[in-house]
Amino acid sequence: MANSYLFPLFLSLIVISSVSANFQRDVEITWGDGRGQITNNGELLTLSLDKSSGSGFQSKNEYLFGKIDMQMKLVPGNSAGTVTTLYLKSPGTTWDEIDFEFLGNLSGDPYTLHTNVYTQGKGDKEQQFKLWFDPTADFHTYTILWNPQRIIFTVDGTPIREFKNMESIGTLFPKNRPMRMYSSLWNADDWATRACVWSNGKSSCPDVSKQGTTGSWLSQELDSTAQERMRWVQRNYMIYNYCTDAKRFPQATNIYIYIYIIYNLIYILFLKFNALTKLYNINLLNEKTKLKHINHLNEK
Repeated sequence: MANSYLFPLFLSLIVISSVSANFQRDVEITWGDGRGQITNNGELLTLSLDKSSGSGFQSKNEYLFGKIDMQMKLVPGNSAGTVTTLYLKSPGTTWDEIDFEFLGNLSGDPYTLHTNVYTQGKGDKEQQFKLWFDPTADFHTYTILWNPQRIIFTVDGTPIREFKNMESIGTLFPKNRPMRMYSSLWNADDWATRACVWSNGKSSCPDVSKQGTTGSWLSQELDSTAQERMRWVQRNYMIYNYCTDAKRFPQATNIYIYIYIIYNLIYILFLKFNALTKLYNINLLNEKTKLKHINHLNEK
């Protein structure tokens, strides 16, 4: 299995340097005709977008499983038609891919956070969210955790989506193809916004640092607190879920809905069981305390 690393990405109009990064060693600019640059002896990487082209880079190494952190401050104002991406992808015509994408919009409208998972070249597993904060006001951390059991997307430590390995019921899961890490800034026209209106000039300058990580992510899962936080996000901020799109998936949707309902019922029963167990333990402790107190009085 290839080594895995933690890659924080900083995106803003202000260039931020980092003494720990060496982009000349770890990544390569793949497109943009000079709009992506590595400077400061490998300590700084910048991507920019103008009316002619965007830019992007990729890791030199491939990774089978890992955890990627992206610390980003999105472009304020009119970002209509732009897409800022962090994703993992394997080569070939039947590729695997894990997407974290930010779809720009008109001034005053919120960004859309777009997630997707491809296995053997098959995607169509989109979930989209609006964020509960202004992502242009400050830096926030966006994370992809990928291990053999699940893929978890998180924002500032709050999970927003979990894509579990459910191969036992026939759902494809990416686990056999090593992937490279990619990041890009590009124009998606109407796909990324309600109207394609370009901002003037360049829109961003990212900076990426590389740090080591431990192997704890390889078996990481969501505990009951994290599951509840994820459901809070999905109840209040999810704007699209492929599992419930009957127009796109008229035959498969009912199956996904049933699985989703059953999964949530099991989770609710689990929470209630835990609550009842705690209540029983508290009552049992109180009874033992009362009994001990009575015995103490009888001894007197």
